[in-house]
Amino acid sequence: MAVVRGCQLPDDLLYDVDNNMWYREQADGTVMVGMTAVAVAMAGQLVAFTPKRVGRKVEAGKSCATLESGKWVGPAKAGLNGEVATVNEDLVATPKTANADPYGQGWMLTVKPENWVVAKAALTPGSAVAAKYEAKMQADGFAGCG
Repeated sequence: MAVVRGCQLPDDLLYDVDNNMWYREQADGTVMVGMTAVAVAMAGQLVAFTPKRVGRKVEAGKSCATLESGKWVGPAKAGLNGEVATVNEDLVATPKTANADPYGQGWMLTVKPENWVVAKAALTPGSAVAAKYEAKMQADGFAGCG
């Protein structure tokens, strides 16, 4: 597992570094989507999570959910085109779960991808993500997860 400025970035995930999102392929062909430890550290304690509903389309670079913390409200941008297959209702009920466990119980939704081969090629494997995140944190002036 890569650790950049105190932020954990598991090797078994794929990352959209620009949007601070992670992706995990599922056995059923869907892709699990969540926020990185970097995203939740930057946002602070989450107080609301409003995902797109099951059956709705998501587009790469567009919002798949809205997140709200004490200091920020904004979109969680998808890194793939597809359809929402499931939503983490536990996260809707208890948004701060993402702060405590962003790569486990804090997942956001699963998506049936339109063209996973193309979307996957645009993502960064966990084994290669450390340098990209170091550069992004430097550019953003982000000290790290603490």
